[in-house]
Amino acid sequence: MEAGKLIKPPVEVRYAQELEALRAVDDGIRPENWKMSPRAVRTFILGSREPIEYNGRSYQIQKKYFGNDALVERCIITLAGNRGLMLVGEPGTAKTMLSELLSAAVSGVSTNTIQGTAGTTEDMIKYSWNYALLLAKGPAREALVPAPLYIGMEKGVITRFEEITRTPAEIQDSLISVLSDKVLNVPELEEDGFLFARPGFNVIGTANTRDKGVNEMSSALKRRFNFETVMPVREAALEKQIIQNEVNALAEEAHIQMQADEDVAEILASTYHELREGISSYGHRIDKPAAVMSTAEAVSVYYQTMITGYYYGNGSISVDALVQNLVGAVSKENKEDLEKVKAYFNTVIRDKSSKEGGVWKQYYEAKKWLK
Repeated sequence: MEAGKLIKPPVEVRYAQELEALRAVDDGIRPENWKMSPRAVRTFILGSREPIEYNGRSYQIQKKYFGNDALVERCIITLAGNRGLMLVGEPGTAKTMLSELLSAAVSGVSTNTIQGTAGTTEDMIKYSWNYALLLAKGPAREALVPAPLYIGMEKGVITRFEEITRTPAEIQDSLISVLSDKVLNVPELEEDGFLFARPGFNVIGTANTRDKGVNEMSSALKRRFNFETVMPVREAALEKQIIQNEVNALAEEAHIQMQADEDVAEILASTYHELREGISSYGHRIDKPAAVMSTAEAVSVYYQTMITGYYYGNGSISVDALVQNLVGAVSKENKEDLEKVKAYFNTVIRDKSSKEGGVWKQYYEAKKWLK
């Protein structure tokens, strides 16, 4: 599978060379059936200071998760201890990305995934049946269609459960016995009706704390997981770096011959950071929008702006297009949020325009699109 032929290559394909190099030079202690040691998993996610020499080449392992390094270490140790891992936090805080990175490093695969929705059923999690084979041969193993949880237990790999709290409570609780006893009961198979998990199996769940339409997890299920709260990015400079890195990666994957403009990325990072925190770098108090002002949303706004410039413009970033895309992102859930953004432009951006000039002045002049 070649990364260049996929719209969104999985982590194990996108970083295949880094993973291969790390596995080759990894001399740390590996939990049973892990592809690499916890130390190497940490290096894969948080990057290396010195390049790694492998097969005549030098590999600089890039930092992929920009956040709390200690949180990443705790996540790895949780998985090494065979405890389920639950990543919780506001939407857009890179919970999914972190679960993908962990799964790819530990198991070599990040695509063994359950996507939680209101329509998720137990057979989508555990197993279902090929009814033609079921009628022909009866309840035999070859007639069983394994779902991600079954695959994870059978192969000894991680099963990712995205947005677990979107599934009905009774479906969530189907995980309790699996996480406790590491065994899945398949009563239709009679004598072979128990699937015991191989070493390496685990579950990484994600759950949003501010979304609508979620179902509270039972206390019994919560006790089967170690919870880690993934916080939003607290530094505007770091948010700017994330926006640039992610947008450039998206552009490369889409064969768009453009690079993120550093000044525009700074403006967008500052906007999202200040609206999220409710205070500007000049000390202005700001009414926070009800919308989740996430870094992931900022990346989407910038990328949409880049695409606009690539296909409709002259290959440069338009501040007007940036504000238009910002309007769509902020007002999609609550139209009143747009008034808060207008007030932000009429105070904070106005002052920055007069003091900073340049692209900040263009940004303030683009407020005409806030309607």
